[in-house]
Amino acid sequence: MKTDVDGRFWLNVEGKGFLGQGRIELLEQIEATGSISAAARAMGMSYKAAWDAIDAMNNLADQPLLIRQVGGRHGGGTQLTAYGERVIRQYRAAEQEYRRFIELMREGLEQFGLKDPPEGWNFIRRLTMRTSARNQFQGKVLRFSEGAVNDVVTVDIGDGIAISSVITHEAAESLDLLREGREVQVLIKASFVILCEDSEGMRFSARNRLCGTVSRIQPGAVNAEVKLDLSAGRTLTAIVTMDAVNEGWLKEGGRACALIKAPHVVLAVVD
Repeated sequence: MKTDVDGRFWLNVEGKGFLGQGRIELLEQIEATGSISAAARAMGMSYKAAWDAIDAMNNLADQPLLIRQVGGRHGGGTQLTAYGERVIRQYRAAEQEYRRFIELMREGLEQFGLKDPPEGWNFIRRLTMRTSARNQFQGKVLRFSEGAVNDVVTVDIGDGIAISSVITHEAAESLDLLREGREVQVLIKASFVILCEDSEGMRFSARNRLCGTVSRIQPGAVNAEVKLDLSAGRTLTAIVTMDAVNEGWLKEGGRACALIKAPHVVLAVVD
């Protein structure tokens, strides 16, 4: 059996999958059509899958990749930001170099007449962190408050959006979270996100309160998935009951706030 060299080029941010061939093609289709739904149809994927991919990219990007335009003669649309266009160009340039590397590896095998991988051959892989948490953000440690047993770590996920997590001092030390500026991943399960009306007079015990605009509500038989657009292109996903949606205060385009208890915020690092 002949041995060949092949692989997939993928860009990770802090160990989390950021850009691959499929996502780049999605961005390119959006650039060409000015529409997420048209881009999804061209790629044979669902509108929800396209939006999930966009949310995942925006949550890890330094700047928003897309901007949405409302109204106009054609009813609005979506276009790439200058940052998004630059990301595509950089990815394609890096992919070209990666293909050149693969070709050199293939030529090397042929030169030495190898039909099977030599003993100890390690194929290059990119390790990605996999998690069931719907909300994953990249950030940096903003503040660290030490306690007798538990510590409070506050992370800036971009544009001044701060999320606090309560973890044991032992965990903080093992993850090296005791210094400001430490790169860290913030993980929050959608079921841990509680949505409420945007009211300044509300009192609550949760340490984290993040407010934004409801961008999408995906109803289900019992629960609904709600997307809350924060600033800097960050999107937070929550799972709420259909009873809550049917109350009427939670509407697409309306304001809402997310309450998240600090012990429900998981921190992870990739070294």
